[in-house]
Amino acid sequence: MDKLTHLKTLLQEMEQALIAYSGGIDSTLVAKAAYDVLGDKALAVTAVSPSILPEELEEAKIQAQTIGIPHELIETHEMDDPNYTSNPVNRCYFCKSELHDTLKPIALSRGYPYVVDGVNADDLQDYRPGIQAAKERGARSLLAEAGITKADVRELTKQLELPWWDKPSQPCLSSRFPYGEEITIAKLQRVGRAEVYLRQQGWINIRVRSDGDTARIELPPDKIKDFVMETDLSQLTEKFQELGFLFVTLDLEGYQSGKLNRVLENAALGSQ
Repeated sequence: MDKLTHLKTLLQEMEQALIAYSGGIDSTLVAKAAYDVLGDKALAVTAVSPSILPEELEEAKIQAQTIGIPHELIETHEMDDPNYTSNPVNRCYFCKSELHDTLKPIALSRGYPYVVDGVNADDLQDYRPGIQAAKERGARSLLAEAGITKADVRELTKQLELPWWDKPSQPCLSSRFPYGEEITIAKLQRVGRAEVYLRQQGWINIRVRSDGDTARIELPPDKIKDFVMETDLSQLTEKFQELGFLFVTLDLEGYQSGKLNRVLENAALGSQ
């Protein structure tokens, strides 16, 4: 059985499902497969919070419309939880707890026996405390169950002729802050507007990491030279300072997913 067929078989067995739909490429593939199999018995629900850019929310709406799946928005309130805003190493646990504590009652009240998220097989190999929170609340990760990796997600999305198959990963804005730095709505907006500005300049696959009053820009290593040569650095610095940063730096190593988790690895080595 190929992986897409496996995914659809799992959905068929569910009969009805609520999809925790962020608009990212993973949950969008789940939403597409769910609608193809279940039709209107599948519902995509997107959480709206300060950690998601308005532009990302609009893209999620457009993608859901393109697929045809029923789509609803809900508000989550993780910013009211000091366990989240204090930004501990397990911050994502509290985020996903809030999400699934909100989604599960909606699913049960509407007659959906399952909440399905977009966790893929690769995610299980990374430090993702949010996965545990979702699992504790009965959510299922059908991509992971079907053995679908991130590369598979892109390939399957391309096979299905969906135009966002090469969309960059866009985790929540809270992932831009080092553990222990308090997260506020103002800081989320600051880093979010900085990333939007860079994308408007044509730099798509980027991160702006926020460390106190310093912005650290990450790009793929093969794009760093082009960025330095083609960007008006003084204009960029002025823009970032208008947003509230005092200092602007460029990460010479380049973008790597999960880079901030290195502090956890170093701490583990130090305790041995």
